[in-house]
Amino acid sequence: MMGDKEDNTGSFSEEAKTEEQKAKPIHPRPSLISPELKAMIRIRTKYQALKRRRLDSATGFFASGRPSTGPDPSLPTAPGRPSMGPGPPTAPEIFTSNVKQPTHRRRRRKGSRVLFPNNCCKVVPSDKDRSRAKPFFVLFGIIVCLQVYNAIENLDDHVTPYDLEGLDKTLRREVFGQQGAIEELMEHLQGYLSTYAHSQPLALALHGPSGVGKSHLGRLLVRHFRSVLGEDLVVQYFTLHHCPVQGDVDQCARELSLWVEEVVEHAEAQEKIPVFVLDEVELMTAPLLDVLQGLLQPNQTNEHLNVIYVLLSSLGQEEITRHILQNVSCTAKSAGALLRRTLAEHHPLWAEMGLDIVSLTLLEKSHVMECLLEEMTQEGFYPDHGHIERLAEELSYFTTMGHQYSQNGCKQVVARVNLL
Repeated sequence: MMGDKEDNTGSFSEEAKTEEQKAKPIHPRPSLISPELKAMIRIRTKYQALKRRRLDSATGFFASGRPSTGPDPSLPTAPGRPSMGPGPPTAPEIFTSNVKQPTHRRRRRKGSRVLFPNNCCKVVPSDKDRSRAKPFFVLFGIIVCLQVYNAIENLDDHVTPYDLEGLDKTLRREVFGQQGAIEELMEHLQGYLSTYAHSQPLALALHGPSGVGKSHLGRLLVRHFRSVLGEDLVVQYFTLHHCPVQGDVDQCARELSLWVEEVVEHAEAQEKIPVFVLDEVELMTAPLLDVLQGLLQPNQTNEHLNVIYVLLSSLGQEEITRHILQNVSCTAKSAGALLRRTLAEHHPLWAEMGLDIVSLTLLEKSHVMECLLEEMTQEGFYPDHGHIERLAEELSYFTTMGHQYSQNGCKQVVARVNLL
């Protein structure tokens, strides 16, 4: 009995010990492998298993892992083909190192443009924070395109009231031998009259020898522009008439300045461009030339910038005549730079960059014959070609390289016709 009690107490104590051990928490042993390394091992194991599975499916492995590449001995062989025999099948040669599997990359779809990154995270801005620069530039581009289109459409609207096409036809029909000068003159007028906003007035200085048609060209310009602008916006100024030699030169300068001021203000009120044709500029004194130089300056009011000045002068006729006789193949336009240097010594007016010099050339014998025919027709004569040629032979000419240039142009034509 005592032994049984001891056994019971012993088993009792053992059960109590086991329960105490179960009740105590089990602390895991520290591992020598870090969690990152374990994760890498798991990934590598999964990758190798996946690779083996793909290789087995591609090469025809069975579940046992042995390849089935040999023919089945129970199946009949094709005629003319030897049997492989009952020996063990050989595994096929597999070359996987040089085979590149086609990769299909998915093209990333570009999201909306990020304008306001928030610290390290880029977020699309809300409508409140979205930049307004893009709509502004789009609207600005539309406005610029409309302005350019409107300006192109209005080019003809500015030029049409001046009828430059009719002026060009008139000058080519009635001014003989000056086709190059007329083209240059029309280019300047076309470019200036195509718009109403200018940075400086248009100043054209027409120079040429006596009798080549300077005054006649000035009269045609005055007649044409008076027909399209009106009498009060076109001024024809003759130096000997408006400022005689015995007159007060300073008073003439003041009168010319006041006259220009009055016409310019009147033209500004009508939104038109006035025209001043000043003849016999070679006879102007220094005060008058100083007034003209001041009128060509760009630092003036807007109404003084929208003006056309045409200066007619025989200054530099010796240089033009010498240049044409020495360079028959060249036009009078090539003498512009030489003529500007010569005229600048006479007065600083011709050194102004805003003054464009147009040179008129000498008239040939054929041009003099056209002048005779025109004058005789106006007087009521209807001569033949032989009669006109005999009258042209009576005039004086420069002869060079097979060309005959009139020494006095058409100046003596009227006198010859009056003698008939």
